[in-house]
Amino acid sequence: MTQPVAYLLEEFLESAEGRPIRILSEYLEPMRRFQDQKIQDTVVFFGSARVDSRERAERAMATLKARGVRVADQHYEIELAKTRKALEWARYYEDARELARLLTTWSKTLVSENHRFVITSGGGPGIMEAANRGASEAGGKTIGLNIRLPFEQGANPYITDGLHFEFHYFFMRKFWFAYLAKALVVFPGGFGTCDELFEILTLVQTDKLSKKMDVVLYGSEYWKEVLRFEPMAEWGAIADDDLALLHSADSPFEAFEHLRANLIANHLEPATAQEAEAPGIAKTRG
Repeated sequence: MTQPVAYLLEEFLESAEGRPIRILSEYLEPMRRFQDQKIQDTVVFFGSARVDSRERAERAMATLKARGVRVADQHYEIELAKTRKALEWARYYEDARELARLLTTWSKTLVSENHRFVITSGGGPGIMEAANRGASEAGGKTIGLNIRLPFEQGANPYITDGLHFEFHYFFMRKFWFAYLAKALVVFPGGFGTCDELFEILTLVQTDKLSKKMDVVLYGSEYWKEVLRFEPMAEWGAIADDDLALLHSADSPFEAFEHLRANLIANHLEPATAQEAEAPGIAKTRG
């Protein structure tokens, strides 16, 4: 029986000794696909996987109310409160979807050999799905950088064919979030969202990114309650100028106008920027 060469030995590739090869694969394989699909740069959306669409939230509320209060149903009020909150949160799903649609529609007017400012998410449900969905509905490419977890988070169905990635290593997934991104939009989320936000802020603050990164916190009602950065500056933990790294937005159009202005100013050549600002432009990318 012929012995396979070492790089085809699954047992070796999954061993501790094969770890450097696995890490390198999560760098080189995505790079090849990005080059093949002519992805130049991205706009990354972060946010909770637990935010649902308005349609699904309304359906869940209707189902719950139809069931009604029963004698043995002691948890009805708790479920009702959670479902009301889910319905309230649904606005962030719809806003992420609309913002992604606006950005993609605009980016498709740019004259370029490559795809610019491609909407990218973590590839899962919630805000991630909403971002991929809005970009897909606008007819653009959209990327999903998924992560393998013990509790599987399946990829949403709106990611462009060939641009769905599955990562084992969190740090390689974070690398690809940061490496191509020209802007970051952070919707309400939990520990994972905050981890990703602070990772990018640290890279920007310490000049570890060789580009200007626009960071938008979407939903001031949520973020002002969850995060307060001003005391950091007051105590001297960060500089006053560091507060300017963050911009707040509360509507898709407000966020879009801010992002578009910064992307034009910092990441487009003058000729391309003129095309991008021209109303009704019909040209498409190469």
